[in-house]
Amino acid sequence: MRYLGLIFFSLIFTQCSVSQNALSSNLSVDQAALEIDQQVIDWRRHFHKFPELSNREFETAKRIAEELEKMGLKPETGIAKTGVVAVLETGRPGPTIGLRADIDGLPVTERVKLDFASKQTTEFLGKNVGIMHACGHDTHVAMLLGAAKILISKKDELKGKIVFVFQPAEEGPPPGEEGGAKLMVKEGMLEKYGIDVMFGQHISSGLEVGKITYKLGGAMAAADRFEIKVKGKQTHGSRPWGGVDPIVTSAQIIIGLQTIISRQTELTKEAAVISVGKIEAGVRNNIIPEEAIMIGTIRTLDTEMQKIIHDKIRKTAKLIAESQGAEVEVNITNGAPVTFNDPTLSKSMIPSLYKAAGEEKVLVVKARTGAEDFAYFANEVPSFYWFVGGMAKGTDVFNAPPHHTPDFYIDELGLKTGVKAMVNVAMDYLSNQP
Repeated sequence: MRYLGLIFFSLIFTQCSVSQNALSSNLSVDQAALEIDQQVIDWRRHFHKFPELSNREFETAKRIAEELEKMGLKPETGIAKTGVVAVLETGRPGPTIGLRADIDGLPVTERVKLDFASKQTTEFLGKNVGIMHACGHDTHVAMLLGAAKILISKKDELKGKIVFVFQPAEEGPPPGEEGGAKLMVKEGMLEKYGIDVMFGQHISSGLEVGKITYKLGGAMAAADRFEIKVKGKQTHGSRPWGGVDPIVTSAQIIIGLQTIISRQTELTKEAAVISVGKIEAGVRNNIIPEEAIMIGTIRTLDTEMQKIIHDKIRKTAKLIAESQGAEVEVNITNGAPVTFNDPTLSKSMIPSLYKAAGEEKVLVVKARTGAEDFAYFANEVPSFYWFVGGMAKGTDVFNAPPHHTPDFYIDELGLKTGVKAMVNVAMDYLSNQP
């Protein structure tokens, strides 16, 4: 009897283990998302507690690969330095789709009082900083793992292939390094796996849980970096007429740059932004220095406007500097391009988002001036990128802590919606293709 009891206990334990590691194919997408919701939350909390910076996501990638292996997949690591890619082969002919999540954190010290708050620190650009998932990439990883688990359980209903792409360095690689979606494209990831279309999503701390937003065409801005070096003539602060003041010249250039947007750009066509984020000059109070440097960002949603604004920045800086007797060097570096949602693909997938959130909670919005390196994928293959709500219900959107801040917060009730969105989009696209 004792032997039989041990066998019975073993069978029960085995069944429990299987139920924890596999999903029934008979479950609807909604039911499956509900069943694994706590596991998705647990994944999210782990990655939130142990964030890593761009191109340094070694432990993050290791854990992602381990979870994919538990699901029966064979992940490939070291893609674009620290990325992870795994393929779900259905065994039936059809298209190949890519589902993408970014995995890196930011040099931000967390202030949110959570049991799983990040305590991680590192050195970044010569400074000791905290590390935090202050843009929600931890939720992206967890939601894609959850979607992978459900899609594996639905394998017999699918055709073609699904490529799960866990991309590093979305926030930008360290100076002097390559990384992110740009490097994945450069390394030939899309061709290697034969990806026909790409899908991605982003959590939003300012969008109520349960909601999804999207925009056709240009959805997020191109992000370019500019550096303007103003060369004057050093003199004593008591007699400015003895030199050429690069600080006053820089101040005038900054005002001039703003008139490019407010008076010279057709803003009814698309939005655009020029912001100076850093200015350096001088060593003490009574010396007018020889040089000043300002660094900033340019955000555009139209490629022709992008070119025009770049030209106007060069011209404005040059002519203002000449009027003050100074010289100027302007360097503009192109960053992530416009994130473009292919209109045909995107329209065909909107009903899938309705399934995930309900039609009344799927909203069309205007473009964002934030940037996304998912744009490099969208430049190569038709793509669709949307936003998922992570703001607690009843929260005033103006009080919701923004992304990239120490107080950034996501309500985990929103994760189910993101899981369902990824699953429904993948299943519907594959089932609707010839």
